[in-house]
Amino acid sequence: MSSSNENLTETQYVESMFGKKLLFLKKRWWMYLLGGLVFAVLGFLYAQFQTPQFKSRLTFALDDGSGSETSLNSLASQFGLSLGSNVNVFGGDNIIEIIRSRRMVERVLLSVDTIDNKPYTLIEYYMNIKGRKQFHPKVANIHFPAFQNRNQFSYLQDSVLRLIYTEMVKENINVEKPDRKYNIYEINIKSPSERFSKDLTDRLITETNIFYIELKTKKAKITLEALENRIASVKDGLYSSISSRAEVKDANINPVFEYSQVPIIKQHTNIELYSTAYSEMYKNLEIARFQYLINTPLLQIIDYADYPMERVKMSRLKTAIVFSLCFAVLLTVIFLIMEQNGSYTKKDTASS
Repeated sequence: MSSSNENLTETQYVESMFGKKLLFLKKRWWMYLLGGLVFAVLGFLYAQFQTPQFKSRLTFALDDGSGSETSLNSLASQFGLSLGSNVNVFGGDNIIEIIRSRRMVERVLLSVDTIDNKPYTLIEYYMNIKGRKQFHPKVANIHFPAFQNRNQFSYLQDSVLRLIYTEMVKENINVEKPDRKYNIYEINIKSPSERFSKDLTDRLITETNIFYIELKTKKAKITLEALENRIASVKDGLYSSISSRAEVKDANINPVFEYSQVPIIKQHTNIELYSTAYSEMYKNLEIARFQYLINTPLLQIIDYADYPMERVKMSRLKTAIVFSLCFAVLLTVIFLIMEQNGSYTKKDTASS
């Protein structure tokens, strides 16, 4: 029985404390009203004068050749060859990280475009349209002239380039796969300029396509080039042996001794060896060509980043509401801390 009374007493105590704090806040409703209106106006003005962003959208389909391994092994088995399994390290969603990689983004930012009949690097153009005053004074004075060698960049230029790359990846560049069931990807880029958004999107997908093809076909290309060089060497040896056998026969039209036939037999043996090697290597060459063709990925653009682009800007009403709510929460926290310390409790007691 005593236990239940104690629990009831604790509950009543908590309710009374909550009621006191609520009453404490109610007495200052005018502060919430006045401050909320002020912050709502500030939020409205902030959204009103905010620079709008232009959002590009490009979608593409990707066939990385990962499903062709069975067909390649089937073809190779017809020639009595086994290629084993091939783990596709660079396939699938890795294309997202490649697009967002520092190598791709920086290469595009340093590419040159003609704007107002003058050559500009995209990073120089971006810093101009964003406003150099928004950067640190040391950063604002850094320039990236067109056609400057990347190896000639100063340490400060490299630092600014990395800074803008980090900003672009975090805030401006978004790459995603909307539906996991399909190999369709989407690139969205935001910037204060429609032209910059389009140029960056188009050049980024172009550079990625070139690099991705080179990455996926590098091993197959090395194998193909080695086989082509080796076959050319074997072919030269075969033709040389045929010519040598003909020369030996012409020199020994009426041989008296069997020993004179030895050079002819040697050349005939060489011809057979070269012919066999050439035949087998040619099979391997055809398979290597087919493998190179299969490993070449197909990146097909579905929707280009065309004009007009989506205009992105904060809603004035929503921004005003958010500012007011943030002010209310902040003011409540301040009041509760001060009430806990007794600053306002003494004033309330004195006034009452």
